[in-house]
Amino acid sequence: MGMLSLPAFLSCGKKKVCAVLPGISWTSSPPAYAHPFQLLSYVKDFSLTNEKDAQSGGSDENSERGNWSSKADYLLSMVGYAVGLGNVWRFPYLTYQNGGGAFLIPYTLMLALAGLPLFFMECSLGQFASLGPVSIWRILPLFQGVGITMVIISTFVTIYYNVIIAYALYYLFASFQKVLPWSDCFSWADEFCSKTQIVSDCNATLHGEIIHANYSFVTSNNLTCINGTIDYKPVQFPSEQYWNKVTLQRSSGLDETGRIVWYLALCLLLSWIIVGAALFKGIKSSGKVVYFTALFPYIILLILLVRGATLEGALDGIEYYIGRQSNITKLMEAEVWKDAATQIFYSLSVAWGGLVALSSYNRFHNNCYSDAILVCVTNCVTSIFAGFAIFSILGHMAFVSKRPVSEVVDSGFELAFVAYPEALSQLPVSPLWSFLFFFMLVLLGLDSQFATIETLTTTIQDISPRVMKKLRMPVTMGLCALFFLLGLICVTQAGIYWVNLIDHFCAGWGILIAAVLEIVGIVYIYGGNRFIEDIEMMIGKKSFFFWLWWKMCWFFITPVLLMAILVWSLVTFSSPTYGSVSYPTWGTAVGWCMIIFCVIWIPIAAIVKIVQAEGTLVQRLVSCCRPAANWGPYLESHRGERYSHIVDPKKNKEHEIPTVAAFIVYQQ
Repeated sequence: MGMLSLPAFLSCGKKKVCAVLPGISWTSSPPAYAHPFQLLSYVKDFSLTNEKDAQSGGSDENSERGNWSSKADYLLSMVGYAVGLGNVWRFPYLTYQNGGGAFLIPYTLMLALAGLPLFFMECSLGQFASLGPVSIWRILPLFQGVGITMVIISTFVTIYYNVIIAYALYYLFASFQKVLPWSDCFSWADEFCSKTQIVSDCNATLHGEIIHANYSFVTSNNLTCINGTIDYKPVQFPSEQYWNKVTLQRSSGLDETGRIVWYLALCLLLSWIIVGAALFKGIKSSGKVVYFTALFPYIILLILLVRGATLEGALDGIEYYIGRQSNITKLMEAEVWKDAATQIFYSLSVAWGGLVALSSYNRFHNNCYSDAILVCVTNCVTSIFAGFAIFSILGHMAFVSKRPVSEVVDSGFELAFVAYPEALSQLPVSPLWSFLFFFMLVLLGLDSQFATIETLTTTIQDISPRVMKKLRMPVTMGLCALFFLLGLICVTQAGIYWVNLIDHFCAGWGILIAAVLEIVGIVYIYGGNRFIEDIEMMIGKKSFFFWLWWKMCWFFITPVLLMAILVWSLVTFSSPTYGSVSYPTWGTAVGWCMIIFCVIWIPIAAIVKIVQAEGTLVQRLVSCCRPAANWGPYLESHRGERYSHIVDPKKNKEHEIPTVAAFIVYQQ
């Protein structure tokens, strides 16, 4: 073309003068003699990225990646991601199990010491560089495998997480009946199904002598059981048998795969269609959907709490949860503190990659500090609030069935699909309450699923932005279709065993390893003080006392706590079981293979980076422990003096930092 050849990333911004040389833009009027050899003095005026004018109302600050349409879109997406099924089916049970109201003390401390510092770090990291969980490791190339591990674990989890949403959808549709199908022992039940306890045998007095006889003999002879001698048959609630025999059609174990349960497969397909429809335009569409999916569960929780509080026995349930049954002496047990730290860690969804991905679409000067505090506090308050709604109705169930609350309380699948449905079936207008509860579970699950899929698409966008810009919808739909097919194994008759296996291995200490390496790498290798300076570029200069708490946590307290949880998890690790069903040896081996596949990318990526570097082994290690040449704010207008030297973030050079002037002189 006969013009000066410059790097492709030197492009014109909006309303810039481009007549002299295509690919060069000016922030001021160019001189009339704008000869190529005299352009060096105007290097500082180059626009290094294809960015729109950030001042234009309503437009994206980052035109290539896009930004959230509004602050509310981002906050609701973050709340939806953090607040999930665990807030409803795990936290209330942990509170009850670990001393009731006393458990809130270690829970709050762990929020301040472990959860919030890591949450703030990830939000700041993604917002600063506008990159997803893999590309963000330009900050420390040696640790790029940590980002890959996060994405792979998120992939495994998203496969089975949508299966849980499919379970909730099935129960949601089953609620559209005048009589809930799990409200009594119908044709699908066996002889062990009962809503009340069944006497097996007891001692009775016959002709002046005490005999031990089965209950049928006692009743046929009009005898009376002696108190304290009654043995009961092992019975199951109708809801438990409905869950195993009808919903899951559960086989005897992982060895017996059985057939695909067709109605669960259809529900799984529907859940993926919903996810794909919400994400077909990325954050622009999902940011609007979350106004409903993130807020409506709170309305349902409030409705369930008000209804539960009016029932007989509700006070007993709440007392078991957080009232007079609270046991402050429980705080002397290490297990209680471990449970509090673990719950905070998993509840806030740190180290999954989602927080980095969602925050990467923020505007550069967004106040990520206040966002982190708001989302974390909202998440914890939601957990406490959900406990009142759950235990008030379980207390009523215990009252009706004449059992202690401790016998009807459970967590996980047993709470969501057995205990709580059983309690709801005993209420007037039970289909309505059942519909509301499972609709809430669906919404809570979808919120988290939106963010997880967005994490994967963000990773793809960082690798190939042009492809995602043109083909975002096909790529998103393709991912959903692929995950649907991979999830079909989880809707077979052995599906629940696969769901439990993936959860047991992939959602466990693999995430803890990623979290420990993340905070150690950023604080001790990249530099905690350097990272604080990066944050101040976004939120403004802060005082020494402002950062004192965060430094204490980032440099010492949080890494130590995470290491303690990781070591505890490894020491107490046990083979997976589902109820009383043990897994075969090959099943456990598959679980180990999954988690090894997730974490092995950490050393592999490190080795690859070292091999790609130049110099001696020590020089290569040092090089890989420094930020890549293209690390820094995505847009040139945000780089300031500290990052004025960086190359275009779209380039992949990582061990050499050329200047813009060098490019021009080279072309001359």
